[in-house]
Amino acid sequence: MTTIANSFGIELALKQLGIKSLNDGSSTGINSFSNGAILESYSPVDGKLIASVKTTSESDYEKVMKTATDAFKIFKLMPAPQRGEMVRQFGDKLRKNKEALGKLVSYEMGKSLQEGYGEVQEMIDICDFAVGLSRQLHGLTMHSERLNHRMYEQYHPLGIVGIISAFNFPVAVWSWNTALAWICGDVCVWKPSEKTPLCGIACQNIIAEVIKENNLPEGISCLINGDYKVGELMTNDKRIPLISATGSTRMGKIVAQNVAARLGKSLLELGGNNAIIVTPDADIKMTVIGAVFGAVGTAGQRCTSTRRLIIHESIYDKLKEALARAYGQLKIGNPLDEKNHVGPLIDWQAVEMYSKALEKVVAEGGKIIVPGGVLSGDDYQSGCYVKPAIAEAENSFEIVQHETFAPILYLLKYSGSVENAIEIQNGVVQGLSSAIMTNNLREAELFLSVSGSDCGIANVNIGTSGAEIGGAFGGEKETGGGRESGSDAWKVYMRRQTNTINYSTSLPLAQGIKFDL
Repeated sequence: MTTIANSFGIELALKQLGIKSLNDGSSTGINSFSNGAILESYSPVDGKLIASVKTTSESDYEKVMKTATDAFKIFKLMPAPQRGEMVRQFGDKLRKNKEALGKLVSYEMGKSLQEGYGEVQEMIDICDFAVGLSRQLHGLTMHSERLNHRMYEQYHPLGIVGIISAFNFPVAVWSWNTALAWICGDVCVWKPSEKTPLCGIACQNIIAEVIKENNLPEGISCLINGDYKVGELMTNDKRIPLISATGSTRMGKIVAQNVAARLGKSLLELGGNNAIIVTPDADIKMTVIGAVFGAVGTAGQRCTSTRRLIIHESIYDKLKEALARAYGQLKIGNPLDEKNHVGPLIDWQAVEMYSKALEKVVAEGGKIIVPGGVLSGDDYQSGCYVKPAIAEAENSFEIVQHETFAPILYLLKYSGSVENAIEIQNGVVQGLSSAIMTNNLREAELFLSVSGSDCGIANVNIGTSGAEIGGAFGGEKETGGGRESGSDAWKVYMRRQTNTINYSTSLPLAQGIKFDL
């Protein structure tokens, strides 16, 4: 194990999570329950190989599906509060493993250690939410038009839920789905990102302990590993009624087409091109804090990252100068060191995409305000560290219309009323997160009205990045339209059934039709 990993306790964290590292002395050092090709996980922190995983072959996949199918037959009959008790115990296990799992998230993905811990805390929070929800899977009762009849709605489990998650939140998004699916009576098959497979194995090891301790079927939680070809096994499988996929819009369109072709259901959480509108009545200090964290948190690799700052011309220069000063204070480096604000991008492909985006914005007529660049030297040996950059641009630029998963912030100027800013904000194909910075009540209410933001998330005086688990998370347009986490998002994991009970001594037909025998 590398010096960086040893210095920050990664070796101990891996051992606690049941993962064989390169230095554990095992004969293979390979983590898997499968028999496919070898998948190696390299850390973007130092570029070193952490461990290897065997991917899922087609025969492995069939075994997983049989295990999951058999488990569902038993799990669906379990009362929902008992399923909630399983989730409660999982949350307790996460509390005990928060430090170890948070470190693994930081080391394998590259986000700051604080964000790694925060991601595990999100898992704990959604478990708490799901436990309470397990006693509230309510339907509706309604009056029938027929005498001595009663109508009501109820919800039943779907079956197997397939989960495809992305590298940027390698554990939290899985838990958003699976905690709710479990209390609904579903079983889950999860394909984590091939860029963060060890996080998936760690989570599976934790829930496997809970399942074994409660003498429950192991197929309640299943893990498969590999690239998009493994994901296609799920998306084309009629035995999986719901596919929940998080990733790029390009990937989501493929998933949606495959699932729709077999009339399955899909829950899509795709790309964002999120903007903050800054009006003349904005608090500049709050704006800088929200914009900087939104743009550089997780090195700009959040679907809710702030990509565009739409600033009124009267305060444009003042805010631009304040942002430049703030960016000058950012510390870039090892994310396990809590003194640093910005860690690495996930891999060299992401670095290349970042560099091309900066070239593109200049070629289209933009101007770089805070220069970017790839960092080199002993502290940046993985080659994945880049400088957060700011560029002046126009919303019509092709590069601005696309999501670049990197710490690049585009400054866009608007004049006149806030309606003009809202038009710019809505003028992209994505519709995930949005925000307005203003102390003007009219502007705030207009932004939240039917004439305002067209995004799934709209905030006032906070940034675009992040979300609380109590609210439904998701976006519109090419963000996919899905909703995860809080509110009534649980309903997507169940099938709705309308029931009518006749407790009379006759059989009256609807619309007064007579059919006497």
